[in-house]
Amino acid sequence: VICARGEDELMRAGEDLEARGAEVLAIQCDVGDREDVRRMIATAIEQFGSIDVLICNAGVIQVGQFQSMEAENFHEAMDTMFFGSLYPILEVLPHMRDRGEGRIALVTSIGGKISVPYLLPYNSAKFAAVGLGEGLRAELQDEGITVTTIVPGLMRTGSYVNAEFSGEPEGRESTYRVFSALSSLPLLTASGEAAARAFVGAIKRGDAMIIYPPQYSLLARLHGLAPAATMAAMGIADRLLPKTGDHTGQVLGEEIDDEQPSDGIWRTLTALGREAARTMQPRSEKANA
Repeated sequence: VICARGEDELMRAGEDLEARGAEVLAIQCDVGDREDVRRMIATAIEQFGSIDVLICNAGVIQVGQFQSMEAENFHEAMDTMFFGSLYPILEVLPHMRDRGEGRIALVTSIGGKISVPYLLPYNSAKFAAVGLGEGLRAELQDEGITVTTIVPGLMRTGSYVNAEFSGEPEGRESTYRVFSALSSLPLLTASGEAAARAFVGAIKRGDAMIIYPPQYSLLARLHGLAPAATMAAMGIADRLLPKTGDHTGQVLGEEIDDEQPSDGIWRTLTALGREAARTMQPRSEKANA
């Protein structure tokens, strides 16, 4: 059973899964809307009888300095990445408790362990999701229900084309170029396929938490041991990043991407990310041309 807000991407994902031999129930649903979630869970149980595994994976990415963000950006992030996990959990828990078994996975982020510059709405929601996962694990472990908190580092999935970039036009473009390059480099990122295998393995084993790729686990441990040092490093990173300014207008990454040159160093640095975007990120026909 899969869900998404957008009908096009939902149908695309359903067709891809069916081509791999899966029986798919695709439901249009906004996980930040509790009534929508209640309807989806009821439909899934009616179709299949029970829910064995719940994976909470909805996300939005808003990029820009704090001064280019508004309160609405934080509300959107919390609705999608915190309440978008909480509402499905609230709906499936009674059924899992009745059966005395079940698995719940919350896909969070390294941004939920270390708050990095230019992603404050995202970080805030991911920190909340990490807290929810860790606390649920403690409360439910004696009821046969396993909760796994999944903490991805940078993923090479091309997600930057669907991210929202805030600020002045020049600042947005510069930030997009940095963000897309960092999301593409092999030493900093893991492929979506490798990450998915690692995360599914952790859910099957019933791990409490998985941080992947491994270098981000080391980073999280360093932050736990010396938070002042890592925050100082984040401050240096902030000074090196392009300034987005006070303007709060937002533009999708794919719109900025269409205006980038077709050759040059940036194209080389983002080659792997662009390949991932072509296969993993639904885009308009114009953007794919």
